[in-house]
Amino acid sequence: MSDSDCLFCRIVAGDIPSTQVLNNDHVLAFRDIAPQAPVHIVVIPKAHFANIVELGAGDATQAGELMAAISTIATQEDLADGFRVVFNTGSDGGQTVEHVHAHVLAGRSLTWPPG
Repeated sequence: MSDSDCLFCRIVAGDIPSTQVLNNDHVLAFRDIAPQAPVHIVVIPKAHFANIVELGAGDATQAGELMAAISTIATQEDLADGFRVVFNTGSDGGQTVEHVHAHVLAGRSLTWPPG
């Protein structure tokens, strides 16, 4: 399932280039074009789900694949010193692309609260 108007579905389809760090049957991960940390990777399911609530309610297998990909990326990118995973959901949560995605942030000390 995809949405032809969705930025991330177009990246999955190869219509928009990305710097991929992981690509498997279920998940695509790529470097953010406007990084907020030295390591900033966007991790998305290839299937279109608008947000984390829709993904969690709709397909637990896809949700698990997303989490497994984040684990793989943490190892692959050598993020042993720590990292943050952020899911922005809805306009008040800061979501700007209506396709569920995780931001993996690392490479510097991350403060709390995030803002």
